[in-house]
Amino acid sequence: MASGKKAKPSYIYAIIGISLVLFLLGTLGWLVLNGRTLTRVFKEDVQVEVILHDNTRDEMMLKLNAILEEQPFVKKTKVITKEEAAEKFFSDGGEDFTELLDFNPLYSSIVLNLNAVYVNPQSLDEIRQFIMQSNIVRDVSYPNVIVDNMNDNFRKIGIILGAIALMLFVVVVILIDNTVRLAMFSNRFLIKTMQMVGATRWFITRPFDRRAILNGLISGVIAMAGLWLVISFAERLLPPLKILHQTSSIVMLMAGMIILGILISFVSTHRSVLKYLKMHVDDLY
Repeated sequence: MASGKKAKPSYIYAIIGISLVLFLLGTLGWLVLNGRTLTRVFKEDVQVEVILHDNTRDEMMLKLNAILEEQPFVKKTKVITKEEAAEKFFSDGGEDFTELLDFNPLYSSIVLNLNAVYVNPQSLDEIRQFIMQSNIVRDVSYPNVIVDNMNDNFRKIGIILGAIALMLFVVVVILIDNTVRLAMFSNRFLIKTMQMVGATRWFITRPFDRRAILNGLISGVIAMAGLWLVISFAERLLPPLKILHQTSSIVMLMAGMIILGILISFVSTHRSVLKYLKMHVDDLY
């Protein structure tokens, strides 16, 4: 009876400890997911301008636009006529050239937003060469300096976050393992007593393994609930975060937290039980 009473607080402490470290890992995972989504948003906001020759007919421009829309690298397109280009030029504060010229010197164009995976120097160069094959295209321009800096910065940020996530994962595994082993320490005499009265190894480990799975599940659910509260509070405090919200990725992250909690709790508990079964009675004190 005494062993049973001692075990209960140990399990509670183990559940709380596992929940806290899983919550910490989950929070970092959420930040990494937001970082990836934010990277994609920034990249897909980069515009490639396809400038057309001055004598290009509208039907040819629309035909080229339809061809570009079918390309895998294109997310969306927007056709800008000479008149629309002039209106934008004036609205942006440009001088009224109609006072000096009797014609519109601006060109019609097609503005492309690309899928994020294609926003890199090599892909953009290949896309430019592909579009330039059309005889109605005068030039293809994009902010290459911005793209270079963006990819370089995102690569550095990704490496830093990846390194932090890896280190934190190792720390989480060690902390959960130590927490479970400490919880099992209070049950060492019960384990040895069951062995001494003739119980098989499988019979002894089964209830502890079941309890470990349950503890891991409870810890994962608690950590998941805590992370959901943090996400909800953060999105309420900073509404722009809702734009980055990806339900499927968050669900996968939370499911991973539960699976990780169950797995580490089970492995650590099973290993601890086997350790005490192999120990001599005198070594338990």
